[in-house]
Amino acid sequence: MSGDEELAAEFDEHRAVLVGAAYRVVGSVVDAEDVVQETWLRWSAADREDVRDVRAYLIRITSRLALNRLRQQKTRREQYVGPWLPEPILSTREADDPAVVAEVADSVSMAMLVVLETLSPLERAAFVLREVFDLPFGEIAGTLGRSEAAVRQLAHRAREHVHARQPRHQVDKARHVEVTNQFLSAAWSGDLDGMVALLAPDVVLVADGGGKKQAAIRPLRDPNKISRWTIALLAPGQPARDLVVRLMELNGESAFVFYDGDEVDSAGFFDFDETGRISQIYVVRNPDKLTHVPRLSELPD
Repeated sequence: MSGDEELAAEFDEHRAVLVGAAYRVVGSVVDAEDVVQETWLRWSAADREDVRDVRAYLIRITSRLALNRLRQQKTRREQYVGPWLPEPILSTREADDPAVVAEVADSVSMAMLVVLETLSPLERAAFVLREVFDLPFGEIAGTLGRSEAAVRQLAHRAREHVHARQPRHQVDKARHVEVTNQFLSAAWSGDLDGMVALLAPDVVLVADGGGKKQAAIRPLRDPNKISRWTIALLAPGQPARDLVVRLMELNGESAFVFYDGDEVDSAGFFDFDETGRISQIYVVRNPDKLTHVPRLSELPD
């Protein structure tokens, strides 16, 4: 094996972890892959004699580049039509690109990514490097170009913010699937009362169409409004629509995917309150964000 081949093989050992690190910071698979490609260019040109821990070194480079990419996204996010949600990713190892799937370390739920979106770029990077990859504060300080004391404060604020906002109630997978099926069945049949009964009184629905698909421009907060919106989304009378639904694992959790013919129409996620009712609904409809969800024809029989 040549020196270049050994270099590439060494990088590929860590590529999945790097995609996971970048994805956590930027919330976009496409941007994460671009960041990792740039990391490879830096790595291939670097003086590696002083590198003691290749994995940590590459994570630091990736995180710094992802932070820069996140800052560059600011204008794009400000001009985005409606709410912005992260891209869903397939969580099974049957996905075409293992670097997109795999060790997105322990997979990041949609709810967690939404919480990370509320952090400042520096807080987000500090949280990922400390909480996910357990890097020493001194190394994080060098990566972010801040003092160690400042990084400790960033990480502390981010951790408190995340713990305060992340969903506190989990239901087991069987119950998750059961409620999802009940809600979708009620929606498909137009059973408004049946849908409302499954929703928490303070339920919130966030839909991301990006101006390319019909979606609520603002979060919906009323069980009746949310139920009517969902029924309208599934309305069979719409022209050129042949919707079917499948359940699959996205971002390490059960999700529902609507297909219009063979194409992915929407991907959705539920979170639950302490009573087991649906408290948060995230629906991604922007087709640019659904490219890592398999088409209907690509699903196993």
